Amino acid sequence: MRTVALVAGLLLAVLALAACETDAAGESVPAASKPAPVDLADGRPLRVVATIGQIADAVRHVGGDRVEVQGLMGSGVDPHLYRASESDITRLESADAVFWNGLHLEAGMSGVLERMVDLGVHSIRVTDHIDRTRLLAPPEFDGAYDPHVWFDLDLWSTAVESIRDALVAMDPEGAEAYRANAAAYIAEIAELDMYVKARAQEIEERVRVLITAHDAFNYFANRYGMQVRGLQGISTESEASTADVQELARFISERGIPAVFIESSVPDQGVQAVIEAAAARGHTVTIGGEIFSDAMGAEGTEEGTYLGMIRHNIDTIVAALRKA
Repeated sequence: MRTVALVAGLLLAVLALAACETDAAGESVPAASKPAPVDLADGRPLRVVATIGQIADAVRHVGGDRVEVQGLMGSGVDPHLYRASESDITRLESADAVFWNGLHLEAGMSGVLERMVDLGVHSIRVTDHIDRTRLLAPPEFDGAYDPHVWFDLDLWSTAVESIRDALVAMDPEGAEAYRANAAAYIAEIAELDMYVKARAQEIEERVRVLITAHDAFNYFANRYGMQVRGLQGISTESEASTADVQELARFISERGIPAVFIESSVPDQGVQAVIEAAAARGHTVTIGGEIFSDAMGAEGTEEGTYLGMIRHNIDTIVAALRKA
């Protein structure tokens, strides 16, 4: 009996490994699988729930009128701290699929999102097909990847392709429309990518530094030749100390940085403390404006779209830092 049990255990282990892939960092990740077709015989649209606005916006662009999209987290909502409500669970259970980031961004509800498959809801992580060698894994983020991939517009195009492929798999009859919509949207993203690159170069290199409440802009910095300093860590669950405030104020003063930025989804007390600490050192630094990081702007505004949010951010950053 012990031999039978041992063989069974080994078989289960082999099956578990077969269901996983290993990324470039040696981390075991679930193998991506295509969702099965959804029965849409009644002519209804696909019912989709997306966690953050950036994902919801991409699904709407690719899905068009064949997909009905509901977003869980609206303007000003911090996904790092978000917990699913009873109404969220109801929406998720009634959906055909849920699209989410999958890199610990939705840390407070990742368990709920993963269990949706047990209820017959396709659970799709839009970052699964991004080359792991292109993901950032800062040591202070406890061995996990930085989830803010939408700030590298080239990486975000890969996420859009994953959304396209999932929609095609669930609704094969809409394949032509999904592919055409995705191609058009990716072309818009590529055009904006060139715009952001050009605008970033307008800032003098000495002050080409983006200082915000939390460290959400590392992909942005890598892609567009900027330096980033966040008071908090990559997740807003971390807390800044007095020493952190003083160190950032010292850096700002020594470099002559003219402006820092507040984020729409993060309280600004920490940034205000940095401004006061810099003033105590004899350096005046102002708030350069509000930019969008984990959440987009209000629905119905330009900043309430992914492309509009990115354009707003770079225009706000350039306007403030060119004053140096």
